[in-house]
Amino acid sequence: MNRKPKMNCRIDRVVSAESLVELFVSGRITGEHVEMLRGVLEQESGGFAIDLRNVLLVDRDAVKLLALSEANGTELRNCPPYIREWVTRERAETHRRSSEQGLEGREGIEDV
Repeated sequence: MNRKPKMNCRIDRVVSAESLVELFVSGRITGEHVEMLRGVLEQESGGFAIDLRNVLLVDRDAVKLLALSEANGTELRNCPPYIREWVTRERAETHRRSSEQGLEGREGIEDV
């Protein structure tokens, strides 16, 4: 059988002259790679950015992680348009769910 090798996820960490950490991600962010990326992100302190120029494929868990990272102040650089669209939708959906949950606790409260 002639099978193509699975593409892995690669993360290169670069510190700029301004001491900003930039994580260059390439390949696919799926399955176990999401957990690896989450672990790398948790190790960073201070400001950092994620460059997604060379990402070929993401799954739903990866989109959720990227949306959460961006919501927490991480800059997503060179984000392919399809990933940007999914991250934007995920952030809107997360915001909508949290707004609905906030209103659930207000049932029975009247404005005076």
